[in-house]
Amino acid sequence: MKAILLAAGLGTRLLPITRDKPKCLVTIGGKPMLQYWLTAFRKHGIQDILINVHHLAEQVVDFLAAQDSTLNITIFHETELLGSAGTVLANRQWLAGEEEFLIAYADNLTNVNLRSMIDFHTRQRPVATIGLFESDRPKECGVVEMDGNGTILSFVEKSANPPSRLANAGVYVGTPGLLDWIPDKCPADFGFDVFPKMSGLLKGYVIHDYFQDVGDPDRYWRAQQDIETIKF
Repeated sequence: MKAILLAAGLGTRLLPITRDKPKCLVTIGGKPMLQYWLTAFRKHGIQDILINVHHLAEQVVDFLAAQDSTLNITIFHETELLGSAGTVLANRQWLAGEEEFLIAYADNLTNVNLRSMIDFHTRQRPVATIGLFESDRPKECGVVEMDGNGTILSFVEKSANPPSRLANAGVYVGTPGLLDWIPDKCPADFGFDVFPKMSGLLKGYVIHDYFQDVGDPDRYWRAQQDIETIKF
């Protein structure tokens, strides 16, 4: 199984921490965020990884080159940011032949059981499965309305009146059919341009493991406080 790790963001919300360091190399508990994801992929048997880079890309390339890893890593350098969905669409050929694949955002800290999520998706067989967490700030997130069978009835991004507290965790299991829903525009974003159009075609997997978006300083320091108690 292949995975795309989205790591090209500018990290503007995390300034000044990201002024001289790409967001995926910001350290939590002394380890770069990227390291936690590589460990998770290895643990759950995901060997082929594509990582997109943009901001301070040479630092990410150097970090990956220094890794003693059994993972097969492909680096996709974006001279222009394509957006979360745009990156996946641009690598359609790399995903060719895959019945399902993983997509994850590198700026999230989580010990989610990726294999359990993949197994859930395989049993349900939707076009895609979205990992969800219960947010204490749902107005700042992409939020879903979901029925009792886990089918996502609606998806809204950063709504003043979110339909629930179940928010997009930035971890997806996709199928080739997902690519057909991505518009040919730049940038293209899953939260704004794709998922809101896919009512009834998506399933939600609620993450009961640890999850923390490390997108701003407040959440970064919260993750630093939590890290000693999390088992990866």
